[in-house]
Amino acid sequence: MIHFTAARLRALVLVLSASAALLVSPTAASATAHTPGSSHASHEAHGSHAASAHGHRDDRAFSLLQMNVCSSGYAGCYARTEYPKVLDEVVERVQAHRVDAVTLNEACSADVAEIAARTGYRYRFATVIYRGAPLDCKTPTGRGVFGNAVLTKDAIRAGEDAAYSAFSGVEERRWLCVTTARRVNVCTSHLSTDGEAADSTNSVQCSELSAVLAARGRQTIFAGDVNRHASCAPEGMWTLTDDAATQSPGIQHVYGNLASPEVTVEPATYTDHDAVLVRARLRH
Repeated sequence: MIHFTAARLRALVLVLSASAALLVSPTAASATAHTPGSSHASHEAHGSHAASAHGHRDDRAFSLLQMNVCSSGYAGCYARTEYPKVLDEVVERVQAHRVDAVTLNEACSADVAEIAARTGYRYRFATVIYRGAPLDCKTPTGRGVFGNAVLTKDAIRAGEDAAYSAFSGVEERRWLCVTTARRVNVCTSHLSTDGEAADSTNSVQCSELSAVLAARGRQTIFAGDVNRHASCAPEGMWTLTDDAATQSPGIQHVYGNLASPEVTVEPATYTDHDAVLVRARLRH
């Protein structure tokens, strides 16, 4: 019978432990590297990080949706709006593109409020005077008064609107501008339809609009139905149009001094103008 002293027993235990580590450790390491649970957990963490990166808002990106929704209830295009489908179309486009701003022409105040409520956007509305008074929208009634609107994803810090010095017929024409929390000026307008002659009312309004936009300074974007093909953009601003539209092409314009502008025209079903989507970059 073999007898071990306490010291020899401790030494033997150490040797056996080291040998076991050499034999078992590679197998254990390999099992850990290929354990499905371990691999899946690593993938989820990476995926979560990527989603966070993609979900983070690009502070310099800016997008805008322009639509003339022809929803007063009086104009000849109204039969195509199939109310409230025209509102649904606006909301669906806003949500699909997640734009930073929306400019609407020929809109109704209560409809704009509903669009804002459904999308979570802020808005300002400019009432257009018709025959000396606000025009109540009809068919159906209860939709507020006729005018133009700007909606923004960001908070609105200031807003201003005013009538042009001249208008033709019985409908006043106005411009509307807001300044957002990102210090971006977003403007819209709907000009008269009497042509582009140098002495026309439309040309007078075009000149005044140019001055309004020039005074806004950096980070300004305008979109609206200007009822003309020649640009009203002041010096230093680019011009994009809906030339590619299938309905009334070339008369919805976008002007701005943001960087890298790109325009896309999308067919609209429930109004007589196609939708205009612009993406650009803010200048910091």
